Amino acid sequence: MKKDINPIPYGRQEITQADIEAVVAALKSDFLTQGPRIEAFEQAFARYIGAPYAVAVANGTAALHLAALALGVQPGSKVITSPITFAASANAVLYAGGQVAFCDIDPKTYLLDLNKLQTMLAKAPAGTYQGVIPVDYAGYPVPMDQLKEICDRYGLWILEDACHAPGGQFKDSSGLFHRCGDCTYADAAIFSFHPVKHIAAGEGGMVTTHRKDVYEKLLLLRTHGITKSPEQMQQNDGGWYYEMQELGFNYRLTDIQAALGQSQLSRAKINLQKRRWLAERYDEQMEGLDNLTTPTVSETVRHAYHLYVIRTTGRSALYNYLREHQILAQVHYVPVHLHPYYRQLGWKKGDLPVAENFYEQCLSLPMYPSLTLAEQDYVIETIIHFQR
Repeated sequence: MKKDINPIPYGRQEITQADIEAVVAALKSDFLTQGPRIEAFEQAFARYIGAPYAVAVANGTAALHLAALALGVQPGSKVITSPITFAASANAVLYAGGQVAFCDIDPKTYLLDLNKLQTMLAKAPAGTYQGVIPVDYAGYPVPMDQLKEICDRYGLWILEDACHAPGGQFKDSSGLFHRCGDCTYADAAIFSFHPVKHIAAGEGGMVTTHRKDVYEKLLLLRTHGITKSPEQMQQNDGGWYYEMQELGFNYRLTDIQAALGQSQLSRAKINLQKRRWLAERYDEQMEGLDNLTTPTVSETVRHAYHLYVIRTTGRSALYNYLREHQILAQVHYVPVHLHPYYRQLGWKKGDLPVAENFYEQCLSLPMYPSLTLAEQDYVIETIIHFQR
């Protein structure tokens, strides 16, 4: 088999000449931060997602942290999330002084198991939990209308972690498709612009919401809790005056990043189509392979395919074999509750058996719009050769 190739990562950013020109234009402008490109990016992203409001911040973790604060997480708050996610989905609750509880995942979709969530809530005393942070894992959309029905029954808010799923869609009970993060059913949603994500800005994040109170709180918290708006200030000593009204943070996005993000956003639709096409090729060419399960496909969702995750009981051996052949597959994720920090909080192996079993079998194959057919064919051929 061919081995003299450049390494093929699981994810990779694509920077075009248009991206470079957008960044250069920002560098030559009057503003490097807190300028007009921030609002322009926010408005363009809100239109793409279909949400009323969008607030750009420094990264996806900052988006989670500020959204948790804006939704009222504080000491004593208890919030439920998935164990199969990056640690930030849970950490943001701890940053705000709250406590995290984990609900196991569905064995087919790898999302929060809504039946188990319902049972978990029914068994708890009223008022135990404040909210839920569902994760659109790998780009597979959470059925938000079903989740909202459960959360409304118990008085919980929803913060959708849609970092993997810009452009992903789910069909609600009335037959309408909704984009992940449009906040028809969620109180807020968050996105990341890390280099391996759909939209790469180096770093960066966005919070979308339909709630004006949450939107205004986010604007305040991302800039030290400071406002210059006369309508919000308690007094006004002149044109220079500003007030710090909350203990906020410096979580601003720069105009340089916003310029890159908006340029990338202009290709989001076609790049999403490429991801779906690559996923179809994986599905077709690996169908029927022994000891290998491809991602779930459903007519009720339009997968965003941030990750293409297979399952195999020979995961470690396949992982090592692929790396020997310059294919840098990755594992997403170590269950959050099994990290040493969370074990110190009382979590242990055996608490979430479906997630733990998934972790032992999951492997993310290369998936990004600039992946060539020759590279993808090489990945598939290497997997087939491994099984012989």
